[in-house]
Order: sequence, then structure tokens, then C-alpha cells
Amino acid sequence: MKKLLLLFALIIVSNYLFAQFKNNAVGQIPIIAWGGVVPDESTEARYAEMVQAGITHNISLFENVDQLAIAMESAKKTGVKMIIYCPEIRTNPEMVVNRFKDHPALAGYLLYDEPKVAEFPKVIDLMKRIQALDSDHFCYVNHFAVDFLSRSLEHRSFKGAVSEMIRNTTLPLVSYDYYPIIEDRSGNRKMAEQMYENLEFYSKEAQNVNKPFWAFALTVAIDEYYPVPTKEGLRLQVFSNLAYGAQGIQYFTYWTPKQRGSKNFYSGPIDRNTGKQTNVYNHIQQISSEIKGLSPVFLGAQLESVSHTGAKIPRGTRRLNPKTLPDVITKFGTEGLGAVVSVMKNGNKSYLVVVNRDFKKAMTLTIEGDNRLTRVLKDGTTEKVNDSKSKISIDPGDVTIFGW
Repeated sequence: MKKLLLLFALIIVSNYLFAQFKNNAVGQIPIIAWGGVVPDESTEARYAEMVQAGITHNISLFENVDQLAIAMESAKKTGVKMIIYCPEIRTNPEMVVNRFKDHPALAGYLLYDEPKVAEFPKVIDLMKRIQALDSDHFCYVNHFAVDFLSRSLEHRSFKGAVSEMIRNTTLPLVSYDYYPIIEDRSGNRKMAEQMYENLEFYSKEAQNVNKPFWAFALTVAIDEYYPVPTKEGLRLQVFSNLAYGAQGIQYFTYWTPKQRGSKNFYSGPIDRNTGKQTNVYNHIQQISSEIKGLSPVFLGAQLESVSHTGAKIPRGTRRLNPKTLPDVITKFGTEGLGAVVSVMKNGNKSYLVVVNRDFKKAMTLTIEGDNRLTRVLKDGTTEKVNDSKSKISIDPGDVTIFGW
């Protein structure tokens, strides 16, 4: 009980100190490389290569503050924004903040990745110390997925604990990671339905406190469980996140990590042994371009509803009733595995977002509407919807968007 009282006291005292999140990638959804350029490759050329992949923000884990300083200069020359971490952020945050708070490449400070509930007071205290010196750059914490820690908490669910953290601090954005595409011993790939359970939870939590949320796509293979990423699987993760209102897309990882204990990483966008681009680099380059082109739809949009179609819908979600769609839609139906269907409003425009939930097969969408309905293309341009061609094929894991 004393620990809980201390936690709430820290929250109350520190509420006024936190910087609001500012989208440094002006005009587009931020695209963040988690595990970005490695410290010993912190050259301008490597950061320029990151820009070519569509990355706007970088998170690399540096061994010390001087190593970080070299990378900051390279990032500055290429326009990449840095969410910074080195061990001194926790041991001597005042020194780190004073050294970098006026640096043009600085976006924010990474404090903790996947903190346990017992670490929340440390997170809050560290935020206090940083924001007392710098209220112009945000503090960033990335949370566990909702199904990872629930078994280890005896006094309350993890959902309740992280919800408390989000509601009762002024952390300016909500971030969590979950990687849904897995492979069994027979080589069959499937999507874990907890992906949408997590999206339901974090999207609603962010909406409740009027904060943006960031979500991930897995861009590296891990052991035999997480297979080499495909373009279709990456699209499914990215566009499902955006359909739920995500305001930032994070790639884990950009540079293929070294082996950690018994965990082996391979086939990330940049090969760790050769330093060369892999086919996954090409995938993220294309998908990043699509995210940028569709940013006028998603950036700053308000999520009005999200639901699912299909014979079976993912756990924790709700089924679409076509009768509840906006009146501009006169006919709607999907075939195959089903779709994520969301309605968004952005300024004076409204959008219907349809994501094919199948990352293996194309899906047929039947849609008709009145003369206000347009189709939004991947580059952000629009075309009229022709009722004589009301059946549209959506590629595996891909998205189709309509506006009015």
C-alpha cells in the first residue's frame, strides 16, 4: 500500500512537468526505426540510407553519451530525428539533457522499454527530472502487450496497471509492441489474434486520454518462431495499426541485432554481418512510401468506429453491422477471411478504411455508394467510385480507402 501511495504522489507532483508530443515528421505519420543504425556505423551515409527507406525517427541503444553525440551529428545532416538513449539517461539525466536539449536532431528521450509495474515509480521520477530541464521534447516509454505480464501480477491485471499509468501521468503518447505473425514447426504461417485484442485495448486507452498511440511491425526474423517478414505480413501489421488510429509506426528492428543469449535474429532490413540491404529493406521502403502517401488520411484522424467482417472475427473485437455504416455507403460486403473496417474523420473529410485480414490471399470487397464517394489511392490522390465496378480485389494484408 505504501508503494502505491508513493506512486500516486509522484504522479500528482509531476503532472505539470511533461512535454506534449510533437510530430517532428511534419505532414506525415512518423516512421520509427527501433534498433536503428548501430553505434559503430554512425555515418552520414548510413543515416541517409535510413531516409531512403522512409524512416523519420531513429532509436539506437548507445553505450555512452559520447557515442550518442557522434550519431546526433550524422542524423542532423540527414534530417533524421533521434529518440535518444544511453545509460547516462538513467544515471545522470541532467547531464544528458543539458548536452542535447538544443540539438536540432533531438525528438525525445527513451526512458524505459517494457517496464514492469514495479518500475513505474522509477519511470515517473526520471520523467520529472528530464522535463524539469526540457519541456520541449517528449519522454517515451514503450509498454508490453496486454497478454505478456498478466500472469505475473498477483494483485491486479496488467491491463489495469498500464491503464492506470496512461491515465494518471501526462506521458504524451502511448506505445506498445506485439508481433502477430508466427510460424509453426511445419512452416505454416499464421496470425495470432491477440494482435487485435491489443489494438482494441491500446487504441481505446489512448482515445480516453486524448493521446496519440504508436504501434509496431516486426521487420526481423527471430529464431524459428517469427519468420522472415514478407511485404504482405508487414502491410497487414502496418495498416491494421493505422486503421485503429495509430499515429506512429515503429519497425523492430532496422539493423539486424546480434544474438542475445539463445535468441537469434536474422534477415532484418540491414544485415548485421555484411552491412548490406536485404529484401526486407525493399519491403519497408515501399510500405513507408505508402504510409507517407496516405498520411493525409491517417495523421490527426479521429477514429469513429472499428469493427470486423468474416465468418470468425478476432477475440475481443466486434462484428460489423453494414447497416451502421455511413449513409454514403449503399452496399458493402467482403469475402474470404474477413476485414478490419474503420470509419475515421479528419478535418472536414470522412474515410472508410478496409484492411484485408488475410496476409496470404486476396479478398474481394463489394462496395457501392452515392456520388460523394471517392477512392483514395496509395499516393493520396482520389478517383470516383464506379458502381459498375463495385467488386474490388484487395491484395493480401493490404488496405483500400474511401473518402467523402
